[in-house]
Amino acid sequence: MHFLSILSLAVTGALAASRTSPPTGCLVVSTTATSGQYKTVSSAVAKLSTSSTTAQCIFIYQGTYSEQVYVPVLNSALTIYGYTADTSGYAGNKVTITQGLSQDDVASNDLTATLRAWSPNFKVYNINLVNTRGSGSQALAVSAQADKQGYYGCQFTGFQDTILANTGAQVYAKSLIVGATDFIFGQKAAAWFDGVDIRVLKASIGYITANGRDADTNPSFYVIHKSTVAAASGNTVTAGAYYLGRPWRNYSRVVFQYTSLSAVINTAGWVQWGSSDPRTDNVYYGEYSNTGTGAAGTRASFAKKLSSPVAIATVLGSGYTSWVDTTYLS
Repeated sequence: MHFLSILSLAVTGALAASRTSPPTGCLVVSTTATSGQYKTVSSAVAKLSTSSTTAQCIFIYQGTYSEQVYVPVLNSALTIYGYTADTSGYAGNKVTITQGLSQDDVASNDLTATLRAWSPNFKVYNINLVNTRGSGSQALAVSAQADKQGYYGCQFTGFQDTILANTGAQVYAKSLIVGATDFIFGQKAAAWFDGVDIRVLKASIGYITANGRDADTNPSFYVIHKSTVAAASGNTVTAGAYYLGRPWRNYSRVVFQYTSLSAVINTAGWVQWGSSDPRTDNVYYGEYSNTGTGAAGTRASFAKKLSSPVAIATVLGSGYTSWVDTTYLS
């Protein structure tokens, strides 16, 4: 890559044809680490300054890294780049971070996550985050716990509770999200999902979102925009087995708009939390201009068809362009 392209990428995170060498100034991680490099992502993170306000970055060469990565609160912005020949999406990703902790093993959802992201002003590009636990317990691919976080061209793979979008304003763009049960969930985050491919696993019943907004004053809001929902590759999913969401708390707020919904989505679209504990009295579940077989049918009585789409600024705030990599937005 030309030096100017590398410099531009390091500064802006802008789309480029490839990212096969480290942007200037990044710590470097490689499975075959040489002098000055790190063999694990965690060891590179441990070398970051927690006090400096100067932006920091990590570049990861291709390979599989079997570890849990914890990013603590930093005073600086942080970007983690994965090696790829195609930065425009997730299909060409060559970096995977994987582990299999679940709540059978540890005390909280956060502690199960492959990436525990606790620092604001944090970007991740072209990395596959995998939790291999499978069915039976909460097991996160990412625990996103801070404001102004962006995930671009990433893959998130789990079964139950894949993405914990929990606090602050967050964006997930041109990414793959795989799961079966409540696999986009959280309590206080305002999260914008743009051009993501949501892929569901074989299950008798499944739920894509479980937003935990608990009051009118809670800012949490998930919007899935110009995305797709279908069965994951190699998975035979019964028509109607999945719901767009169910309310983890009774002010749950989720919108799907301009999104292609395959037949895996139930005609009701949305479902109560449980028969004896519906939690639907104050939910805000909406759809606008969705397409596909799964967009048809009589929706649940507590959901609504919107007369206009939700604007990104409504979710992320009017200043979102100051921290979102807008080249990844639809």
